[in-house]
Amino acid sequence: MLNPTPDLAAARWFTSSRSANNGDCVECAVLPDVMAVRDSKDRSGPTLVFPARQWSAFVAAATSGTVAPPQAARR
Repeated sequence: MLNPTPDLAAARWFTSSRSANNGDCVECAVLPDVMAVRDSKDRSGPTLVFPARQWSAFVAAATSGTVAPPQAARR
């Protein structure tokens, strides 16, 4: 069964406290059971929606070093 698309109209979007606020960031919104992610440069553009458990697993892997950024991003 497909999950319905969440209503993003009332979403409270945020960026990391470590972002430079230069408009070149990823924005996230916590919604019931999902995490929505979008590009701060294109707020009306596409939004990725992840089940909360999958998002938590990704963040845990990224912060533990299990998932690393591409070589070009490590400069």
